[in-house]
Amino acid sequence: MSAFDDLLTANEKFSATFTNAGLTGRAACGLALVTCMDSRIDPLGLFGLKPGDAKILRNAGARVTDDVLRTLVLAVNLLGVERVLVMPHTDCGMTKVTDEEVHAIAARRGVDTRSLDFHTVPDQDAALRHDLVRIRTSPFLPAGMPVGGAIYDVRTGKLMPVEI
Repeated sequence: MSAFDDLLTANEKFSATFTNAGLTGRAACGLALVTCMDSRIDPLGLFGLKPGDAKILRNAGARVTDDVLRTLVLAVNLLGVERVLVMPHTDCGMTKVTDEEVHAIAARRGVDTRSLDFHTVPDQDAALRHDLVRIRTSPFLPAGMPVGGAIYDVRTGKLMPVEI
């Protein structure tokens, strides 16, 4: 048995009723959402969106890394994105460790990760504000483009907007 048989079986069922063939790849609602990879987050569902409405960028801690900026530039210039929401969440694993701790855990497994920056989050509010400023001041994105931030509560499903 393959480690992916369950996924392939589920895909057979999914593809039998697939109805999204007509989507263009553009963000129909003009939205890009930067959020965490945490599987408790349903980025489309929590905003009442459907496939094709938004570009979803997910990474550990919902951090605005160089790769996220690169992807936002592409999304704005090629895929109809006109606004960005950065949305980390409560109870995030990235707020519970430091880069040094992650390096030590990997080292115990025989892997040297010292060349990686994990962008751990000692202060989630400060990290979110930093990332919002990073997008707003990027010379590669339109000046004045709406950029917002909110922390998603994984226990209640509610958003807590953050203003800068």
